[in-house]
Formats: sequence, C-alpha cells, structure tokens
Amino acid sequence: MSRLVFAALLAASPAAAHYGMIIPSDPMLSQEEGRSVDLTVSFSHPFEEDGMVLERPEAFTVTHDGETSDLLGDLTEATVMGEPGYTMTHDLERPGTHVFAMTPVPYWEPAEDAFIQHFTKTYVSAYGDDEGWDAELGLRTEIVPLTKPFGLWAGNVFQGVVHLEGEPVPFAEVEVEFYNEGQQAAAPSELMITQTIKADGNGVFTYAAPAPGWWGFAALNTAPETMDKVGAAKAVELGAVIWVRFEEWAAQ
Repeated sequence: MSRLVFAALLAASPAAAHYGMIIPSDPMLSQEEGRSVDLTVSFSHPFEEDGMVLERPEAFTVTHDGETSDLLGDLTEATVMGEPGYTMTHDLERPGTHVFAMTPVPYWEPAEDAFIQHFTKTYVSAYGDDEGWDAELGLRTEIVPLTKPFGLWAGNVFQGVVHLEGEPVPFAEVEVEFYNEGQQAAAPSELMITQTIKADGNGVFTYAAPAPGWWGFAALNTAPETMDKVGAAKAVELGAVIWVRFEEWAAQ
C-alpha cells in the first residue's frame, strides 16, 4: 500500500489512541555523555506523530533511590509535534535509575464521550547503574516493569504488571504503539498502528518489540467516579502509560 493511500485511510479512520509521552534524550546515560538528560513531554498520537494539546500537568516528578522530587516548576513550554507541550533538562547527580512521572489534567475527548487521564512514566539509568529499575511509584494506576525498561534489544520481550489503586488488574487491556519518529515506518493496515494485548489473571502482560525505538504501553481502565461535563456525568478513562526503549542489534 502506498503512503498516500495509507494517509487517506488514516484520515477516514476513527480517532487514534492517545498517549501521554515522556521521551528522554538518552535512557542510559554514561559518564562520558554528560550529567544531564533532556526530556520532551507531550500528549500525542505517537505513530502518526500527531500532537495534541497538553495542559500544564497536575504533577511532574522524578523518583530516585526511594525519594521523589517535584519537577513541575522546571517544565518549559514548547511546541511538540505541532501542539503545546513541554521540555526540560534535568541534572542526574547520582548513579542509579531515575523514574520520571507525569499526572496530567484530565482531557475531554468528544469522540469517546469521556475524560482521559494518562499517568505516564519513563525510566533513565545513570552512569552504568541500573539499581531501582523495578521501582513502583504508587501512582493511582501504573505499569510496574517486570523486565528492565531499558537496555533491551529489539526483539526482546518486555513484561509488566498493571496496577490500579495499588492492586493488580486481571485481564487488563494494554494498547501498544511505536513512536514513529521521522515517519520511518509505514503500517500495512490501520489496525496495526495500535496493537492490543491482554494481561493474564495476575495483571501481567508480555510483548516482543519487532523494531528498535521507543514503544509506549498504555493499560486502560475506567475510574469508579465520573466527571461533570456541562451538567452531565461522564466516564473517566485512567491510563497507566510506560515508555520503553529497544536498541538496534549491533553485530560485530
């Protein structure tokens, strides 16, 4: 299928999956590469590189060695994929895994007749130390990695367990999407843009990424409460989002 035909199909297709995104400049920072990491923060359709408006989040934090720091004031307004988003540079003072997390303002999606709130996180290892790669932050909903979420080859399996209110979610639905930066990939069918898998009875899911790059995993659940929209009670979709980097196999 040509890219032109595929683009026409996308234009006629239903609304694509939404993802909160926190993309670091490097998920594994070495001493030689400097002592800070750049972060790009957005709300987007990652495969199409189609940005959406991200309002200033309710919270933006980094957790390292069990300590959580508030970074909300460090976010700088920026244009990401053509829409309002944020960037920031964060100094990594100590070795180990640094977990960046965002709690966004709920977003109203008319196509779904519901509000969307994606609790988003990504993991960055500093100076060759991966201590803390399995950190659970205690977010309202989150994917807790069972596989180290960096240092993976394309083709490796990533496993995580979906938590909601601190408890595993049996048979949770998980959407998977590739951050198609530079439009390097073309999908033969719109059904392959967002892939859907289900967790097992313990909330554990498994996915093998077919190509290098950033892959987003979003576990979706409906909140027990509703939110008001012009006097009507509307459902709230809670998304647990994690971004994982897979590296290209480099044979000698």
